[in-house]
Amino acid sequence: MRSKWCRAFPGLPDEVAHARHFIASLLQEQGPVDDAVLVVSELATNAVRHTLSGSVGGWFLVVIGLGDDLVRIEVVDQGGDRVPHLCDATGQEEGGRGLQMIAACAKDWGVKTWPEGRSVWADLAREGV
Repeated sequence: MRSKWCRAFPGLPDEVAHARHFIASLLQEQGPVDDAVLVVSELATNAVRHTLSGSVGGWFLVVIGLGDDLVRIEVVDQGGDRVPHLCDATGQEEGGRGLQMIAACAKDWGVKTWPEGRSVWADLAREGV
């Protein structure tokens, strides 16, 4: 990656909007803003809803890396009992489609497990930049 930025956010639902603004402000004219905002929104929401990051005093970290042809969006959370995976959300459920949307717009995505948490990342193409 040519350059990398990160920012920590309290593990509160309102902070997801701040994470979106952080990504959008860094990517102005440098990459796929709409897809990056979607990715960080879904990953940060999952961190707050489904991991220890959403507990009292919890936090999540947003990392953005800019390469020559890729933008990597990564959200580090404090872990939990469930492992992020694609759901078969074909019915009327309100949730369960976030990782499907990420998989549809990303070149690749994945999960890294750490001793005290994990990170979920997605690589987006920087076409036309």
